[in-house]
Amino acid sequence: MTDQIVNAFKQDIEAITLIPSSGGRFEVTVDGELVFSKLKEKRFPEYDEIQPHIQSRIS
Repeated sequence: MTDQIVNAFKQDIEAITLIPSSGGRFEVTVDGELVFSKLKEKRFPEYDEIQPHIQSRIS
């Protein structure tokens, strides 16, 4: 998914930070706002779920 985000928004994003964690945690935040939590949803996100959150910040 990181590759998709970088390829789609390479002209618009300032930084992507990957922070390792444990315990099954996988969260996606955009500008400090949590937009997806694997612990809550019990699955990994799809790119199409994350893309609109990024797009709304750069539009």
